[in-house]
Amino acid sequence: MATTVYDPPALDPGTLRVTPLGGLGEVGRNMTVFEYAGRLLVVDCGVLFPEEHQPGVDLILPDFEPIKGRLDDIVAVVLTHGHEDHIGAVPYLLKLKPDIPLVGSGLTLALVEAKLKEHRIRPFTLTVKEGQTERFGPFELEFVAVNHSIPDALAVAIRTPAGTVLATGDFKMDQLPLDGRLTDLRAFARLGEEGVDLFLVDSTNADVPGFTPLERSIGPVLDQVIGKAPRRVIVASFSSHVHRVQQVLDAAYDHGRRVALLGRSMVRNMTIAEELGYLHVPEGVLIDYKKARDLPEDQIVYMSTGSQGEPMAVLSRMANNDHEIEPGPGDTVILASSLIPGNENAVYRVIDGLTKLGANVVHKGNAMVHVSGHAAAGELLYCYNILKPRNVLPVHGEHRHLMANARLAQDTGVPEDRTILGENGTVVDLKDGIARIVGQLDLGFVYVDGSTVGEITDADLKDRRILGEEGFISVIVVVDAATGRIITGPEIHARGFAEDDAVFEDVKPRIAAALTEAAKSGVRDNHALSQIVRRTIGRWVNTSLRRRPMIVPLVIEA
Repeated sequence: MATTVYDPPALDPGTLRVTPLGGLGEVGRNMTVFEYAGRLLVVDCGVLFPEEHQPGVDLILPDFEPIKGRLDDIVAVVLTHGHEDHIGAVPYLLKLKPDIPLVGSGLTLALVEAKLKEHRIRPFTLTVKEGQTERFGPFELEFVAVNHSIPDALAVAIRTPAGTVLATGDFKMDQLPLDGRLTDLRAFARLGEEGVDLFLVDSTNADVPGFTPLERSIGPVLDQVIGKAPRRVIVASFSSHVHRVQQVLDAAYDHGRRVALLGRSMVRNMTIAEELGYLHVPEGVLIDYKKARDLPEDQIVYMSTGSQGEPMAVLSRMANNDHEIEPGPGDTVILASSLIPGNENAVYRVIDGLTKLGANVVHKGNAMVHVSGHAAAGELLYCYNILKPRNVLPVHGEHRHLMANARLAQDTGVPEDRTILGENGTVVDLKDGIARIVGQLDLGFVYVDGSTVGEITDADLKDRRILGEEGFISVIVVVDAATGRIITGPEIHARGFAEDDAVFEDVKPRIAAALTEAAKSGVRDNHALSQIVRRTIGRWVNTSLRRRPMIVPLVIEA
């Protein structure tokens, strides 16, 4: 069902407006804008990774259009943690206005600053930690420790005269975290006693019953797999998953192996994590990958990117025999991550490719080599019961996740009319303790394609899919400018067809006849003649060959 787009009314005094620009109905490009008294606060600014039906696209950004004319009103961008789906679009926002202040924890800002350095942007930053309170314009922010699959994640309580909002960011409630940093349920309880008027809560695992397994349960499995591996071990994970890299380093050390990091983002992020003390590298374990090739094969672990089947990432290139490291019989490959929705086919292709090469592939489907970083239904129920929020806006997840989260909220007593199921661009106003939908903005996908940002459209992607799936036909005809009589052609060339070009001999007379008829009718306009050629060959190809290729007619006057 199509979304009904309608503009929100002017913002009433004493009202807080909340507008998600990304992260609803999708797992990625998280970004929410809060407005009070003419000032804007942005929480997160992430990217979404493309799916197969978006060929050639590198990244997908939130649609900044609603705030492009109000960049001077932004008091800060708060970043809850350092994952790409929460920080990846920051460079593109700061290209519009480089001096917007960035607020986040030490590791989060270090990862962002490294990214911005590549874009030649020097940001204004404020490092915060749990328990700290800061004021930006009309927004008073309190930062709360939450546990996630990357260290230093923060939830943020946003206090305004219109009410208090708690945005969790991504979180779970691991009771035995590797870094000893628990989700601060005491702070949650205190905020609940104070009164949470709107709860923006991570929905990714809302449809998973029970509790997310402990992160430390992965360690023994990795230790066992690496200990039994007869040859090389290749572990693929997110380039920012510090805890997972730590577990691999520890297991490698225990079994007398060295670890080489592969992939530019993996090397960059782990270097930052080690420098800041979040990653503890056992002495002598890390080795440059070029030197690693000289080690015996049973003494090396490669830690790489590519756990989501990204075409240009290290693991995909290995599976396609397009990398200097070629997995083979006796090698063990561990995919230490979960599947992001939409990436399933790409990941299974990588698994299949590695298996064909003879490698033993260990993944979440056949071993406990990953646990999620997101709270499951049981943990979310605890949060609802502790906080007793007056209104709930589930965020970060596909529609099924948002709906499951809304049902959990209602099960704990949040009224249905206070449980808001929104989508990107849904405008929510909070006033007098009540949150209501007051508008729906028309937002689109902003594609990054090479060096271009926002130039590629859905129509361009449709053309790319047609080219990839249905092929390409060009038709060249030269006509007399005065009479419209055909001088040369039609000449037809095709790409992406199994048939020889000779198959088009049957349609050439039809094209000629159609152009002759048009000439008799006095048609001389090049565009009109091109459309006649397009329709004629298009109907024939569809009927005769059951194809719908891209057709490019070229009518030249002489």
